[in-house]
Amino acid sequence: MTNRPEPWQPGSGPSVAGKRHAPATERNRDAIVAVLRDALPASGVVLEVASGSGEHAVHFAVSFPDLDWQPTDPDQAALISIAAWRAEASLRNLRPPLQLDASGDWPIAHTDAILCINMIHISPWEATLGLLKGAEETLPPGGLLYLYGPYIRDGVETAASNLAFDASLKARDPRWGLRRMEDVVAAARAEGLEFEQRIEMPANNLSLMFRRRA
Repeated sequence: MTNRPEPWQPGSGPSVAGKRHAPATERNRDAIVAVLRDALPASGVVLEVASGSGEHAVHFAVSFPDLDWQPTDPDQAALISIAAWRAEASLRNLRPPLQLDASGDWPIAHTDAILCINMIHISPWEATLGLLKGAEETLPPGGLLYLYGPYIRDGVETAASNLAFDASLKARDPRWGLRRMEDVVAAARAEGLEFEQRIEMPANNLSLMFRRRA
């Protein structure tokens, strides 16, 4: 893409006005697309919660032209960045961004699938609970909720890099930090979302897939 801004990371504080560039999106987007190819519906609306810079939304809209992509974020600066990337890409299947706080009221009543990438560890636990509740309320039976990011797992040694990342997150905000995968699965089940699959991803990340109960 042209006119790339300086690198920015979610949770790193204020960024320059306009487009943000999150380097992690370029490192993980193709691996995520490979997983989503067998999981997304053939058509419909895909809601991305916490779209951040907006770069993922553009890449996914290009990769899945038969799906309509709805980016969202609670942060006004992120919405400006998403809109800037969208305007540059000029894709018919990429909708204007909506302001959405996962822990609050959602401005969308129905979606066919939901993605949430690298939000759960950079937000209070209440945001995760809101995400799961919103997924249950807006997805159809069998609809996909896809989560991506680093997790702590029972009985599995956590990579040193993830432990250091967890410590840095908690230093910035004690409400942040890597979550136990088992806690997320249990909270999802309580909201009527069944855990379907875990896929190991590059750089000690996981893809977690849930389906809304019929």
